[in-house]
Amino acid sequence: MLNLKFIQENKETVIERLAVKNFDARESVEKIIYLDGERRKLQQDSENKQARMNAIAKEIGNLMKAGKKEKAEKARQETTQLKEEIAALVPQVNNLNAEVTEILLRLPNMPHTSVPRGKSDADNEIVKIVSDIPHRHEDDVPHWELTKKYDLIDFETGVKITGAGFPVYKGLGARLQRALINFFLDENIKAGYQEVMPPLMVNADSGYGTGQLPDKDGQMYYVNEDKLYLIPTAEVPVTNIYRDMIVEGEKLPIKNTAYTACFRREAGSYGKDVRGLNRLHQFDKVEIVQITKPEISYEALEGMVAHVESLLIKLGLPYRIVRLCGGDISFTSALTYDFEVFSKAQEKWLEVSSVSNFEDFQANRLKLRYRNKGDKKTTMVHTLNGSSLALPRIVAALLENNQCAEGIRLPEVLQPFMGTDMIR
Repeated sequence: MLNLKFIQENKETVIERLAVKNFDARESVEKIIYLDGERRKLQQDSENKQARMNAIAKEIGNLMKAGKKEKAEKARQETTQLKEEIAALVPQVNNLNAEVTEILLRLPNMPHTSVPRGKSDADNEIVKIVSDIPHRHEDDVPHWELTKKYDLIDFETGVKITGAGFPVYKGLGARLQRALINFFLDENIKAGYQEVMPPLMVNADSGYGTGQLPDKDGQMYYVNEDKLYLIPTAEVPVTNIYRDMIVEGEKLPIKNTAYTACFRREAGSYGKDVRGLNRLHQFDKVEIVQITKPEISYEALEGMVAHVESLLIKLGLPYRIVRLCGGDISFTSALTYDFEVFSKAQEKWLEVSSVSNFEDFQANRLKLRYRNKGDKKTTMVHTLNGSSLALPRIVAALLENNQCAEGIRLPEVLQPFMGTDMIR
């Protein structure tokens, strides 16, 4: 959530920066400033009335000592009237606070100055391309045919059990999932991240805390009876571990990693390419989350990008890194780098990771601050997260790019987890 004081003091800057995300914020920003001004007037009125009540209390005592009971009684009546007026102001102030908060919750984060303008992913900036793009051979087939040929994933049974987008992994397909999860977690732990195992469902406060609510309300699965949401990413529960906390500055940065299943309705995506593993409603992902001091958050972001890159290098996958433009960056992010791997049989790039700096946008919602030793002042932290990595499209690319006449060659780093060097 954007800081109210910052909006008041930097109105045009906020409007200009949000325009990079193709969000017209002028009406919202002006309404926030107006409503908060009205709230301040009412608050000042309430404080003035309270000050008058305090003065009258002293005056009543003096009047009683002087034997002026009639005047003292009139003063008491004025006190009663003032109490009623103050009480009447309370709901008005609360309503204005609620209105301001509601508008603030719907304002996106301001993008970093390096975020390029653009309308869609077609306008993203390619930062780096690594390895030659593999050429498709005549007998190469897409992963959904390979998973059937080698009995790795059963999409049809998943439809029977649940519906489209909920595959059943079998045999070496299930083992490949487990191998990738273990490999990613082990590499993250080596890089200094602590593993946590969070809940797969969260309450609304957690959704608001990391910015999925109200922005992505319709995209999350919701259990109405219990008022809980299935998580779209481990970022939500892992970051919310620190909601409403003041962290000791000496303990920063905090670095956590978690494997979870993720659940996304993907409403409105039916017209896109959803075949095979390209777009699922339930999928596995390993996440990294950092909580840092503001002055080092962009250094931390570059470190996270380098770490994710190292995973793709070890898997031997051709990849590229793109900086998301204003039209493609998320509601909560200030700067995002996407990693895409090339899928040989589909002859296209597939997104497998987003690494983002949210600056203090989530921290303001979470009320997550830090305090240096010996200081009374607290400061908002910066939060960051990244996919490290999302499995479905990694699996798709591994199968398609490593297919050969003998079967599917496995990357050397996965062979100890798989107990074989080849899927046959």
